[in-house]
Amino acid sequence: MRIHDYQATVTWTGNTGLGTTSYTSYSRDHEVRAPNRPPILGSSDPDFRGTPTRYSPEDLLVSAVSACHMLWYLHLCASSGLSVTAYTDDAVGEMAEHMDGSGEFRRVTLRPRVELAAPGDLNLAQELHRRAHRLCFIARSLNFEVVCQPEITIQASVGG
Repeated sequence: MRIHDYQATVTWTGNTGLGTTSYTSYSRDHEVRAPNRPPILGSSDPDFRGTPTRYSPEDLLVSAVSACHMLWYLHLCASSGLSVTAYTDDAVGEMAEHMDGSGEFRRVTLRPRVELAAPGDLNLAQELHRRAHRLCFIARSLNFEVVCQPEITIQASVGG
């Protein structure tokens, strides 16, 4: 077994001059940094006093699940001889908030739209989504359901 380590530094940038003297006295803005990468501007969800133009931790969680699945799927397609020419996933996460302010994700639904270069084995293309789900590092680490509802099409022929 190989072990991989990942680093991230999260720095709160939302001190408006009053610190956290009250719930409304500070911004939830922060920066996420990792070595040799541009920063990600974060905040909390706007429902929790966050900045709407910044990524929330919830956004980043959903996108991490989606990206991990996509990367595995593309790898499996390349290894199986299926040529993918386009891939877009409109992933959705559902989080339940409890009366005490706590909460948890209940599920993430992946809805990848995949375009294949030529008529290929659509059954194999579907099966590779199931394999990608079983291999995805992120999905395997979660304690909630991840559902994948792929739509696979064949690229329209040029001039045809």
